Amino acid sequence: MATIVSLPDQSTATLPKVNYINNEHGLLSWLLTADHKRIAMLYLFSITFFFFIGGFFAGMVRMELLTPAGDLMAADTYNKMFTMHGIVMIFLFLVPSVPATLGNFFIPIMIGAKDLAFPKINLLSWYLYMAGGIFVLTTLVLGGVDTGWTFTTPLSTHYLNTHVVTTATAIFIAGFSSIFTGLNFIVTVHRMRAPGMTWFRLPLFVWSNYAASVLMVLGTPVLAIAIVLVALERTVGIGVFDPAKGGDPLLFQHLFWFYSHPAVYIMILPGFGVISEVISTFSRKRVFGYTAVAFSSVAIAVFGFFVWAHHMFIMGVSNYSALVFSLLTMLVAVPSAIKIFNWAFTLQKGSITFETPMLYAFGFMGLFTIGGLTGVFLGSLGMDVHLTETYFIVAHFHFVMVGGMLMAFLAGVHFWWPKMTGRMYPEGISKVAAVVTFVGFILTFFPQFVVGYLGMPRRYAAYPPEFQVLNVLSTAGATVLGVGYMLPLFYLAWSLKYGEIAGNNPWQATGLEWQIQSPPLTENFLVTPIVDYEAYDYEWLEKKTERERQLQHVG
Repeated sequence: MATIVSLPDQSTATLPKVNYINNEHGLLSWLLTADHKRIAMLYLFSITFFFFIGGFFAGMVRMELLTPAGDLMAADTYNKMFTMHGIVMIFLFLVPSVPATLGNFFIPIMIGAKDLAFPKINLLSWYLYMAGGIFVLTTLVLGGVDTGWTFTTPLSTHYLNTHVVTTATAIFIAGFSSIFTGLNFIVTVHRMRAPGMTWFRLPLFVWSNYAASVLMVLGTPVLAIAIVLVALERTVGIGVFDPAKGGDPLLFQHLFWFYSHPAVYIMILPGFGVISEVISTFSRKRVFGYTAVAFSSVAIAVFGFFVWAHHMFIMGVSNYSALVFSLLTMLVAVPSAIKIFNWAFTLQKGSITFETPMLYAFGFMGLFTIGGLTGVFLGSLGMDVHLTETYFIVAHFHFVMVGGMLMAFLAGVHFWWPKMTGRMYPEGISKVAAVVTFVGFILTFFPQFVVGYLGMPRRYAAYPPEFQVLNVLSTAGATVLGVGYMLPLFYLAWSLKYGEIAGNNPWQATGLEWQIQSPPLTENFLVTPIVDYEAYDYEWLEKKTERERQLQHVG
């Protein structure tokens, strides 16, 4: 089985019970805080800001593609739009979204700790993230960068009218934010678990973030090296990637994708953890095959480092290499499928309720499954050669990362919002937002599978007129999707002042975080909990609730 606690009664403790929100006053107290919960909220606000910046660039791309002629903006401006969209969304939203916000907030509480292992480094990681974001905005003010978010050489090293070095600096700095966050999580999980919190009593959210942290720590330095080499080649001409000087442009591809494919799992693994928590809570059952789901996260992290060259099938790798990497790409689908099937078995015969987090979780399962299955197509060498430079890739990537990761992020925000703020949001409008987001996403990206299969190349501002109908449908869907993303911004903000008081455990969940007050105390726990029950043990919760009722009746 898997995590819960024999939690001493913290409500009768004599120490002052001040929550993390109002323990100090003034902006400076937030900017200098070492409290992991406040740092998580700083990340949440800043990540949300960059999400809408990246969304603006996406909107401009879709507006350009309304007509076949490429008549809204110049071709190089269009290149800058989709490049800035990719850079902002990947490095400033998708990579840090769940770990830096929900992971930062809840991992210490879930394991019974009072903070992360290195609180000051945790704050430093946020400042590094913001510094990277400022450099990206500086690039935008200076005129942007037009290499695509992959910085492919020799385009990124020799083309003059672009600000590659500034952007490379942004990614290099933001990379250290990821490394510090991952290191903090790893040490915290190893060293700061409460008594009785064994590895196989950890919530699956902790397992998934732990696996993603290993990827952050091992993979991000490789990207940093590649980006530094691009900047040096661009500024001083060292020639590492220049064939004229004995270099090899394919070397950059190997370095970049060695990080950037594991980065897909850095983004999606924490989302898997969110879905496990949500599905267990709203089906009132233990996660089916807890151990298999936990180890599947580790397996994904391991396999993630052995599939990078499937991005390079058309770039000159040998047929033997392509065959090996095609096989490995197929294998990495197995642990992902384990999660989907185990969630389905968790739902079977469960007491399912359809609160907003559960709707987002269902949306995640549907969209990620489509994205994962189309990834198998792209892992097949023959199919990939024909599809890799088309809109099929764009649709696949967005189904996995935006449809999957963003739905998981929104599921997690809605699931833990009552705990983070002590307030409930309006359930009716939030369910509408979940449905609108799902429908808008399908309308936006499913047509791109079709135009990609038919041969429409990606990264072009103009396209043949026969593709216009599907592109108009995609742009209309993006408008619906934008509404779905905007709605939570308004009603969550509204709930901070007007929302119903949530109580400690509005979902009647079993996690350790639900056994303390909402919002949590500054120190999380006044008394260290002793964990002697398994995770997702709803029988334990029912017995605990019955005991509390009896005590109240006696009182």
